[in-house]
Amino acid sequence: MAQLGSEVASALSGALERVTTLATTGKIGRSGLRELRDCIELARRVSIMGQQVTRLAAERVRQSRERVDLTAAVRDALLQHRRETESRGLEVHQSLSPAQVMADPTLVFTLLQAMLDWAFEHARSAIEVRIDLSSWPVNACLSCAFRFLSDEKIDSESVQFGGSPLDTMSWRLLQQVSSTMELQLSRDDVGGTTRVVAEFPRTVNDPSEIAALREKEDHDKLTINSKPLAGSHLLVMAVRRETRALVRDAVKHMGLMVDFVQSIDEAREFCRGGMPHAILHETSLGGERFERLRKELLIEVPTLSFVELAEEGRGFEVRKVDDRQYACVARGSIIEALPAALMFELSRMR
Repeated sequence: MAQLGSEVASALSGALERVTTLATTGKIGRSGLRELRDCIELARRVSIMGQQVTRLAAERVRQSRERVDLTAAVRDALLQHRRETESRGLEVHQSLSPAQVMADPTLVFTLLQAMLDWAFEHARSAIEVRIDLSSWPVNACLSCAFRFLSDEKIDSESVQFGGSPLDTMSWRLLQQVSSTMELQLSRDDVGGTTRVVAEFPRTVNDPSEIAALREKEDHDKLTINSKPLAGSHLLVMAVRRETRALVRDAVKHMGLMVDFVQSIDEAREFCRGGMPHAILHETSLGGERFERLRKELLIEVPTLSFVELAEEGRGFEVRKVDDRQYACVARGSIIEALPAALMFELSRMR
């Protein structure tokens, strides 16, 4: 709790400093506005990480263990973060051996998001992401390595932090999700370089192992899976304020990060800074320009989900655009239908 409060306060202090300058001068440039937004965004992300840690530590997550293609999941996660990687001027080197594991797909997704968030936060060099298989027992080992300090800062920053500067909330979340998934997590910090390894003991290599895990899953189903989409990011394209309020009410129990824009141009600009996992748009914002945006974004992230908010209809239905299906939610049923539509879209894309 002390760390959570410290990181949120630090981010908001930076935001307050810029707001004070704005109030004094009455002016703010594009770079200042971006810095203000980054500070507020950081405070929000840290708060959400704290909520995720609490939810996982309270053991309110029902795990549904399935065969997961870990290699494909890592590639999808890196693709999802490609724009963020480019905007930060980072390089990611991949060396991914084929590996399939028995795990909860949602928690695998959360693990990868936490690992990449932690790496992007601290990396001062290219990031190396690897999947290797140990010889015996055959376990998939997911590793992430990067340099986090320059030579001249090693001594000064070690004194400043009183310990490792890597132990931020993103690291706490990575630790907690690994513990929940019963993974072996290790980290080796040498000088200004770090390497973290998450070892999956349930790598699929024996049919009897799959059967045993499914038996354990029956027991796990007795627990509650609250906030099943925690960590997912929803971008809402809505002109009307009442629509934005309805969406907030509909998804507030799901643990989603939610951002709002009012036009196609704003959505395109938002996605340049980082891709969401799903986009909800009002029918009024559809049309040729929206379809061009949709095609552009799907070229970059083929797993990106779309949900349309229609003025008429009941509940949610699945519509086909070109050769792909999308969920459509009726405005009058948004409270009941939107959570189901998001679960449908985001779950099938993972």
